[in-house]
Order: sequence, then C-alpha cells, then structure tokens
Amino acid sequence: MAKVTLEDINKVYENGFHAVHDLSLDVNDGEFLVLVGPSGCGKSTALRMVAGLESISSGKLSIGDRVVNDVHPKDRDIAMVFQNYALYPHMTVADNIGFALKLKGVPRDEIRQRVLEAARMLELEDWIERKPGQLSGGQRQRVAMGRAIVRRPSAFLMDEPLSNLDAKLRVQMRADIAKLQRSLGVTTIYVTHDQIEAMTMGDRVAVMRKGVLQQVDDPQVLYDRPANLFVAAFIGSPAMNLFEAQLVEDAGSWYVGGPNGRVRLSDASRAAHPGLQRYLGQTIGVGVRHENLHDLADRPGHPDDQVLPATVDLREALGSDLEVHFTMPGRRVLTEDVREGVEGVSEMGGETTPLVARFSPRSRVREGETVAIAVDTDRLHFFDLATRASIWE
Repeated sequence: MAKVTLEDINKVYENGFHAVHDLSLDVNDGEFLVLVGPSGCGKSTALRMVAGLESISSGKLSIGDRVVNDVHPKDRDIAMVFQNYALYPHMTVADNIGFALKLKGVPRDEIRQRVLEAARMLELEDWIERKPGQLSGGQRQRVAMGRAIVRRPSAFLMDEPLSNLDAKLRVQMRADIAKLQRSLGVTTIYVTHDQIEAMTMGDRVAVMRKGVLQQVDDPQVLYDRPANLFVAAFIGSPAMNLFEAQLVEDAGSWYVGGPNGRVRLSDASRAAHPGLQRYLGQTIGVGVRHENLHDLADRPGHPDDQVLPATVDLREALGSDLEVHFTMPGRRVLTEDVREGVEGVSEMGGETTPLVARFSPRSRVREGETVAIAVDTDRLHFFDLATRASIWE
C-alpha cells in the first residue's frame, strides 16, 4: 500500500490540446478515491498518467516516497483493471489470474496458493478451470480483479470497470468492489462517468470538468455543499432543480422569487449562507433537490410563505415514491456547465422552468393540475450567475 500524490499535473498533446490542467490530488494510503465527470473531462487521461500509459507534460507524480514520472509502468507497483477485461481467451480462469506472477518468475506453488486465495475472495472457486468465453460479464470482471489482487500492488487503478455490465449487475459489482477494497485496504483510484457509482463507492470523490478539478470531498459534502453550478448539476439523481430568482428583502425577511411568486428564506437558510447579503436586489441562481419539494397536502402546518404553485406534467410511480415532473414560469439556469453536468439537458420554453419532486406515493396530484409545492427553504442552494460559484460565506 502507498500514498499516491499528483502535484500540478498537466497533459498537453502534440496538437496543443490541453487535456489535464494543474491537477493536484493526495490519495491517502488505503483510500478509495473516485474520479468522476462527463466524457472528455480528463479523468481517464489522469489515471493513465498515474499508470504510466500516458506521459506527463509537467508536474510531479509520486507513489509512496518515490517520484515515478519517468518510471516504466511495470516498475510502478500498480495494478490496473480495464473496462474490457483484457483476458486471454485460450487460458483458464486460474491461468489468467496467475499470468502476471508467472511472468515474474514466482514459484508455481506460490502462484497456485495466491490464485486460490483470490478466487475464494471473488467467489470464483467453481469456475477456476473454465475459460473466459464460458463466463458471464460479471464473472469475467471478477477474473480481471483477481489478476490485480494476486500481484499485491501498492495501488489499484480502475478505468470504468463496470461500464460493460447491465444495470442490475453493475449494482452488485460496485458493492462487491467497494467491499473487496475495504477488506484489502489497498489504495485505489477509480474512474467513472456514473455519479451514482462515485457516490456509493468512494471514500472521497473528485469531480472534473474540461480537465480541471472542480471539487474533491466526501460524497455527502459534494451533495450538500457543491462548490459551483457544475458540481450541483452533476451530483445527484435526478439532477438538482435550478432556476433564476430575485433575492429581495421585505419587512426584515429575505425572499427569492420570480413570475410564479416568491418564498421566504428561513432563519437557518440565512445563517448558512451569510454571503447572500451581498446579492440583495440581484438575480441569482437557486437550486433545490427533489427530496426538498413536497405536496403541500401532505405537509400540514407548512408556512404559507414557503410555497410555490406549479403545473404537473408527468407522474412516475416508483413504488416507494412518486416522482412528479412540473413546469413553472421563470427562467431556468441553463449555462454551459449545467448542460455538461446534466446528461441530455435541453432548452425548455425559454421562460419556463422544469422541476422534479419526489412525493409520497399516496399523493393525489394529477397531470395537468396546478398544485402547491411546499419548499424546504432550509435546504436551498444559491449561486452567483457570473462566477458560477456557490454562495456561502
């Protein structure tokens, strides 16, 4: 095990494309760090530089106490797991897992022992004499994991290892990988474009956009305190609802609102965002997550001045919840970074804003109705529309 340190790492290709900008990260000994972001954000390039598969244009990369910028990949004491498994089709599971050890001249008995140990961890004992073509996708990914485990490296590097699996199997495999990493305690850098994978697997998550690190923190902190509009839009499913609103003061209270009315900010919200004072009288970005919007009929006693009307477009019954899609008047926050953060986002009507809320399955709202939505103003997020930064201090 070893700490992995990236100090001001840059990658500039011969054609001038700057893929990674001044990336600095400390991946602690035994930590599971996830690099996440949309396609083309530089996360896989960063991982490949750690592996030695891409040269570093500038900056310093250390594994343990050793600077490895110019060290050959095979001498970096790392093991990489790819999305395409990269198994030898003519070899058995046992031979695939132990192949790297055979190349290093490890004694046959020790190879057998380490292969069987990895197979037990990965529940592959019954398949050890089979070939990759006789295995499911999940089993093949376990073999690829086994090949990394037996090497007992200082660090694991994983590049979208679950992207070729179906949705149900991805859920199982991400739990298996996280459990395995914790039992082994090996420093791990994991790359994915799937923010659900990132949130459920990582001790910390590093969010990248256009080669620039946006924020690195515990998953819950990313969710609760996103640094900017991009992180706010990217982290969370469904994506955070974002719209423009005027911040105004009236009789000592602060309100955010637009053509559809306004809601009063709670004392807790004002205390959590003292920087809002500078934006009184201005238009800001406001964000609210789906779990902080409620059917007013199910919230007796909710303050009347913390309610917005909206028209129901669609109901999606999920069993335990009811996901409701609304439209309300007002401008949606639809900047370039929000477009990148929310896959498939499109302009909707210019002067209207789509909202998604998760109601109780007992809610009686119907499509086409205009209903009252109770807003948890304690949980609102606020953004500077010029800088795209979250407004806190």
